[in-house]
Amino acid sequence: MRPPWVGVGSVEFLDHRDGVIEYGLALRRDIAAAIRRRRPELVLTLNHRDTWGEADAGNRWIFPELTEQGLQPWGGVRWVAVAGSGRPTHAVDAGPGLERAVRSLLEHRSYIEALTDEDPETYVRTFLTTNARTTGERFGGTPAVAFEVFGR
Repeated sequence: MRPPWVGVGSVEFLDHRDGVIEYGLALRRDIAAAIRRRRPELVLTLNHRDTWGEADAGNRWIFPELTEQGLQPWGGVRWVAVAGSGRPTHAVDAGPGLERAVRSLLEHRSYIEALTDEDPETYVRTFLTTNARTTGERFGGTPAVAFEVFGR
């Protein structure tokens, strides 16, 4: 069971090892399948530069085996919000969720401890608040998280 501060009811892992994910058909197929299963209107992701093409989840001609598995094409994604983009277009007030973000990131304690010799909570809190403050300076002064938003 995930702690309540993580903020999600479930997490779906696609069996691609963190840090060694390779762009290609296998990754595209797994992402398309996940979108078809969940049928979201909004997809949040990290910076994707330099690749972004047609949405595979909505194209019935790509990965027909997913349709055979009962996963019908889903073209209902209306927006994609990319965090960490060098070209942010939108920002969201980070204040209300900042403490939950600190707690959530601290759930990855082994990862954080590999990044720094500093106290993990101090490191995470400083990292998140500094980024939110810096982003806020560009987007109206309120601590924020920025996204590059694509919509149709």
